[in-house]
Amino acid sequence: MLLLFIIYIAFISLGLPDAILGSSWPVMKNDLNASLEFAGIISFIISAGTVISSLYVTKMIHYLGIGKVVALSVLLTAVALLGFSMANIALALVFLAIPLGIGAGAVDAALNNFVALHYKSKHMNYLHSFWGVGATAGPLLMVNFLAVNQGWRDGYMIIALVQFLLVAVLFLSLPLWKTFLLKPSKNQEINTPLVSNISALNISGVPLQLTVFFCYCSIEMSTGLWAASYLTTEKSLLPSDAAFWVAMYYSGITIGRFTCGVIAEKIAEETLIRSGVIMILLGCLLLALPLSGELAKIGLILIGLGCAPIFPNTIHLTPNRFGPTASQTIIGLSMASAYVGLMLFPPYSV
Repeated sequence: MLLLFIIYIAFISLGLPDAILGSSWPVMKNDLNASLEFAGIISFIISAGTVISSLYVTKMIHYLGIGKVVALSVLLTAVALLGFSMANIALALVFLAIPLGIGAGAVDAALNNFVALHYKSKHMNYLHSFWGVGATAGPLLMVNFLAVNQGWRDGYMIIALVQFLLVAVLFLSLPLWKTFLLKPSKNQEINTPLVSNISALNISGVPLQLTVFFCYCSIEMSTGLWAASYLTTEKSLLPSDAAFWVAMYYSGITIGRFTCGVIAEKIAEETLIRSGVIMILLGCLLLALPLSGELAKIGLILIGLGCAPIFPNTIHLTPNRFGPTASQTIIGLSMASAYVGLMLFPPYSV
């Protein structure tokens, strides 16, 4: 139970930096003399790093163990976020985006597979609701600093310090991972043969799952990255108000995933996924309607609620669909496919 609690905390930390670039960029770009579109380049680099680490996470876990991979990856994100807080030119963010993406991708793929293998569906939904807690808290924290001259730096600094605190907890908890995996019901994982990416791609149904992640994450990240800019330029909201509604978008994801955790044992995961798709479509329609800022706000929340069940339930179904031996490789490929979508769509959807 203690290990599961630490994994939950790790996912809060994983979510913290995911939303702050989009919510703070309307102010950051002025301080760094950057264009509105430059946020898309930074997002592209972060996604590229995530793709790389997702493709190689199976090998990293095989040689280092999941505990060390998670701890070292969070350390990478902490260093990158600290660099963001100190950057004086926009170009520096491009280089800092590389370790941020590599660290986030490894944590994401490793922990998703671990929970899918060892815990029930409700825990997977709760896990991703904790990611939503972090993704919601990031913009809300940033709101408090945006009114101050270059206050976004303090926001990044605080989030970096939270990450460094988590790094300390993760290194101290390394024995817990080893003890958990040495239990008789778990130790088969230690000697499980590696399944290559090519072999996994040849498994029936895997390409379709990769397509789902590609499309879903393109929608989720594009919304999070550009919603604040869209609300300020098209709906005439103040930057601080726009950042608040981005936080509400992520709170929709959070509340939706917590609700899915509560009902996960009563409603089939496939049904939850299909319901989410329908809700996203409705939210996009409201967001696109002209003139009304109020409808756009409601649409943003509906998109968040619709996003809630898709990612965690598709991940949790992976070991059952394709077997536990191949699940880490397939989930790594799924993360890579998701972030390829983030590379191709958010930078150009402005």
